[in-house]
Formats: sequence, C-alpha cells, structure tokens
Amino acid sequence: MAVNSDPNAVIETAIKNACTTISSIREMRDGIARAAEMIGDCLLGGGKLLACGNGGSAADAADFTTEFACRFLGERRPYPALNLSMGGSLVTATGNDYGFDDVFARQVQAFGKERDVLVAISTSGKSANIQRALETAKAGKLRTIGLLGRDGGICAGMAEIDLIVPGRETARIQEAHKFILHVICQIIEPRLV
Repeated sequence: MAVNSDPNAVIETAIKNACTTISSIREMRDGIARAAEMIGDCLLGGGKLLACGNGGSAADAADFTTEFACRFLGERRPYPALNLSMGGSLVTATGNDYGFDDVFARQVQAFGKERDVLVAISTSGKSANIQRALETAKAGKLRTIGLLGRDGGICAGMAEIDLIVPGRETARIQEAHKFILHVICQIIEPRLV
C-alpha cells in the first residue's frame, strides 16, 4: 500500500474520514442516552463507575473517569469513578500472576459491586481482557456498557448496552469514542450536584 506523503492530502482525507465516522454516531442516539441515564442513575444512587481499555482506550477511560471524580463543565461534588487501566503495580502484578486476560476482570471483582457500571472500551472489540471484564461484571451483577469499534468483535452483544462505532481506521474510531464519552458527560452533568 502506497503512503501519501502530501500533508495537505493526508489532512483532507483524515478530516473526511473523521466526519464520516463522527456522523455515524447519529445512529446511536438512543443507546448513548440510555448509557448516560444508566451511569447517572448509578452515581446518584451511591454506586461507582468503572472503566477500562487498552492503549489509547485506556487513556479514554482515564479521561472519562476523571470527568466524574474531578469535574467536567461546572463546579459540583466529585463522584466515584475508577480507571481500571491505571496503577502499573496492580496491572503488572495481575498480568504476571494471572495473565493479561485477567488484568481488568480481577479489578472488577475487587472494586465492583452489584449495580455499579462498567464501561469497557475496545476499538476492535477483540480484546480478550475486555471480554473477561464484561463476563466478570455480568457475573457480579454490574451494569455494563460496551464502547466498541468495527463490528464489535468478540465483545459485541456482551454488554447491556453496546455502542459500536463502525469504521476501518482505529484512530477515527477512537476519536468517535472520545466524542461519545464527552457527550455522555454532557448529558449527565446537569443531574449531578
């Protein structure tokens, strides 16, 4: 495959593809609204939000949980939200002792309680550790949201709510995931005091 070295062409193609991918979110309006309601109900009911992902999705989980534990738009009290991708000691110890497929599942067992919400993020939907986290959350009676990409991969249909961004480019899917997470924050924020 030839790589285009013309910066203007690369920029134009990236903008076109980003707009197409972001536009696909319109089809997810109902799911996004349900996800926001689920998370808002959880936090206002005394539960906590857990989120996990690998690589760039781990960074998105970190940003998303920070929006609740710190703030998003306005001044308000903090809410319990944990990024399961953080904590190098815990992640590496679990990976070493139990295997990388269990790095999030073990934390769901440790920190998750019935009716908490897990947001599991994977741009491909093929991450075994995300699949295991969703299985463990379901067994523990947590509520679940799968923020996935492409066709949802092995994780499609595992969560109570699937938000699947179609597309072929990981970067564009990840940008859409970030957009969805920020929209969810924007929907929930007026409910939080």
